[in-house]
Amino acid sequence: MADSPLARWRRRSLRFRLTALAAVALVLAFAVSASTLMMVLGRSLMDTVDETTRQHAQAVRAQADSGTLTDPITTQDGTIVQVIAANGRITHGTYGADRLVPLLPAHDRRRAQSHENARFRDGEPYGIPGPLRVVVVSGDDGITVLAARPVAEIEKSLIVAGRVLFVGTPLLVAFLAGASWLIIGRTLRPIAALRKGAAEITHTARSRRLPVPEARDEVHSLAVTLNDMLARLEGAESRQRALVSDAAHELRSPLASIRLQLEVALGHPEGQDWRETAEGVLEDTLRLSRLAEDLLALARLDERGGRLARNEPVNLEEVVRQVAERYGEVRLTACEPVVVRGDALDLSRVLTNLMDNAVRHATGKVEVALRADGELTVSDDGPGIPEQDRERVFNRFTRLDDGRGRDEGGAGLGLAIVRETVRAHGGTVHLEDAAPGLRAVVRLPPAA
Repeated sequence: MADSPLARWRRRSLRFRLTALAAVALVLAFAVSASTLMMVLGRSLMDTVDETTRQHAQAVRAQADSGTLTDPITTQDGTIVQVIAANGRITHGTYGADRLVPLLPAHDRRRAQSHENARFRDGEPYGIPGPLRVVVVSGDDGITVLAARPVAEIEKSLIVAGRVLFVGTPLLVAFLAGASWLIIGRTLRPIAALRKGAAEITHTARSRRLPVPEARDEVHSLAVTLNDMLARLEGAESRQRALVSDAAHELRSPLASIRLQLEVALGHPEGQDWRETAEGVLEDTLRLSRLAEDLLALARLDERGGRLARNEPVNLEEVVRQVAERYGEVRLTACEPVVVRGDALDLSRVLTNLMDNAVRHATGKVEVALRADGELTVSDDGPGIPEQDRERVFNRFTRLDDGRGRDEGGAGLGLAIVRETVRAHGGTVHLEDAAPGLRAVVRLPPAA
C-alpha cells in the first residue's frame, strides 16, 4: 500500500520541512505583494492621467466660457480635446481630432458627467493605437468638453513590471529558500551536537554531559535541562547501586549464619540441639524479613518520587495510641487531637521505627507526646547520639559503632524511612538531646 503524501512529508527531515514551509510562505507573500503592487501601480498611474486630462478639460472649458477659445486647440502633451455644443455638433478640437464623431456617445457622456469618472475608449477609430482615457467636463450654455489621453504606454509599463516580477520573484524565492536552508541548518547544528553527545553516552560513560551552546536561546535551555536530567539520573543510579551493594552486604551476614548453623546441624546430627538451631535460624530469618520490608518500603518511596500513596485525612492521635499500645514500656505523656493529611500506614511505620529505636536503646524509660500543632516527640533515656552524628544517622545503612552488632537489630534503614516518609507528608524530623537520652522530633502540618 502506497504511503500517503502526509506520511511521506512527516518522514522528511525537520530542516527540509522548515525550508519548504518558509518557501511556500515566501511564494504566497510575494504573490500577494506583487498583485497588490500591480493593482496599486496601475490605479495610481491611471489617477495621474485622469487628473492631468481633467485639468486640460477644465482649462478648455474656462476658455470656452470666457469666449477666448481658439480653433484648433493647442496642447503640449498630446491630449485630444473636443468641444461639443448643446446641439451635439463639435465646434472646436485639437489638431487631428475628429470633427464629426465625438469621443463618447451622448449616453456615455451623460453617465460620465453624473459619476464624474473617466472612461476607456478604443483609439483605433481615431487613428491612435491603443486605448484612450476620456474625461468629460460640462461648461456654460450646454457645451461639453471631452479630453482624452492615450494610455498604451502605461499598459506597456505595467506589462514590463509584471514580467520583471514574474521572472524576479521565483529567483528571489529560490535565493531566500537557499538562505533559509543554510540558516536553519546552522540553527539546528546545536541540536545535532546534542544528538551526537546523547549517542555517545552509554552505561560505561555515565558521567558525560551534553554540549551546551553559547547562545542563550531555547537550545541552550534544552541542553541545560537535559544535563540536569542526566545528573539526576546519575545520582539515582548511584543511590540504587549503593542500595544494592549495602543490601547485599547486609543480607550476607544472616544468610551466612543460617548456612553455617544448618551445615553444622547436618554434619553432626547426633550431638545437635535442634531446638537451639531452629531458634537461631528463626532469628536470622526474622532479620531477613525486617530487612526485606525496609528495602521494599524504600523502593516504594523512591518509586513515588516524594509523593504520597494516599492523601486523605488521618487522625494522628488514633495512630499514636494504636502504635503505643504494642509497647508496654512506652508511656504517653500527651496525646492531643490533631488531623493531618497523608497515608495512615506510612505514618504508622514512622512511629514504629522511632519507637523501635527508642525501646532498643532506652535504659528504662520511653516517652511519646503528641501536640495539637502536629509536633510528635519520642524520647528515651539511653546513651543518645553525639551531635555531629545526628544528621548522618538519617542516611541509608548508617549505623554508629555501638550499634553494629548483630544483636542490636536493624540495618540502618529505619531513620532513612522516617525522614523520607515525613518529607513526603510535608513535615520535618530531627534529633535533639533529651538530657539524658535522645529525643526524635517530628513536625507534621495539620490539615486545614
